[in-house]
Amino acid sequence: MARTPLLSARRPHVLCRDRLQYWIPIYTRNKLDEEGRPVNLRRSDLERIIDVITEAWAEGTRETYGSGLLTFHVFCDLRGITEGQRAPASPVLVQAFVADLAGTYAAATIRNYVLGVRAWHILHGVRWDMRQEELEAMLKAANTLAPPSSRKKKRQPYTVAYISELRCGLDLSGNTPLHTAVFACLTTTFYSAARLGEFTVKTLTGANAFNPAIHVKPADVREEKDPNGLESTVFAIPRTKTAQNGEEISWSRQDGVTDPQAALKSHMDVNAPPATGPLFAYKDKNKMKALTKTKFIEVVHATARSVGLEPLQGHGIRIGSTLEYLLRGVPFDVMKVKGRWASDAFQTYLRKHAQILAPYMQARSREHEQFVRVVMPRVRR
Repeated sequence: MARTPLLSARRPHVLCRDRLQYWIPIYTRNKLDEEGRPVNLRRSDLERIIDVITEAWAEGTRETYGSGLLTFHVFCDLRGITEGQRAPASPVLVQAFVADLAGTYAAATIRNYVLGVRAWHILHGVRWDMRQEELEAMLKAANTLAPPSSRKKKRQPYTVAYISELRCGLDLSGNTPLHTAVFACLTTTFYSAARLGEFTVKTLTGANAFNPAIHVKPADVREEKDPNGLESTVFAIPRTKTAQNGEEISWSRQDGVTDPQAALKSHMDVNAPPATGPLFAYKDKNKMKALTKTKFIEVVHATARSVGLEPLQGHGIRIGSTLEYLLRGVPFDVMKVKGRWASDAFQTYLRKHAQILAPYMQARSREHEQFVRVVMPRVRR
């Protein structure tokens, strides 16, 4: 499908993440009540509603939804669908949209595109009246029809052993500040079960550069001690992908060369990032630079190759952390809270890594053997 929509005053050329807000349907929220009577509101009141609802979705989500909205309007352009039929979109139109994408796009992409059209309706106060059971059936079918090329390989997890090997390829003597920052970021992300994007920035300049209202800073780090005297390092992240008001995550000191406490201390000694600057900023000649996700991945991948390891994806850090803690015996419900996993995502992840369940299944097997050996003879008597 071509990705260029027809020119329309209702769809100005804006950034992908801004399409939900600035692409205006023909029927939008107005100053009338349910019975069609005027309500004493100003236009600025309606604009404020949109500004507020927009914050319901993280910037990355808005970008994904913006891409889906573009695809939807191209689909409608090619079929001559009028503006009034695009919003509110009828169930048959949305079903046709899904059917057109099925077999070409990954199922997750199609679902996100539909959610993007739905968000566009919600944002502008337009009725979204889908027959959910039919839509879910369509999306399920789209998963069946998804091309093999769209199916991602299972993300391999980082492990303590893998991180230890990576460490051997990094210059942590203090002569390469970037390496010191990367290792501290890696161990902090791993042992706090965080998303890599929560400790890095997207770009050095522009809208996605460091923002103290969004990104974690040295001033956001503190030490805590519980009633038993156990210490933890807590990071107050101002804003995350799923929490616009921020979240707190933490780790505790670990034995061995991957100890995040030692790595963070080394980073603070070598790079001395400003209290209100990026936590993992590093010295680059005569200036400080924020650690971008791209630079982090670049260093980690190059280091992995240098020590004979297969480069892994960034999301594998959080997956590996979850795996590590579960294999240590941390209960599922506790790890779900620590990793801030949504229910479905967590369960999907568990199904993909059978080694997590093995100790529990073996334990149940031993209980069954004991039951057969001890209890059953008594029952027979």
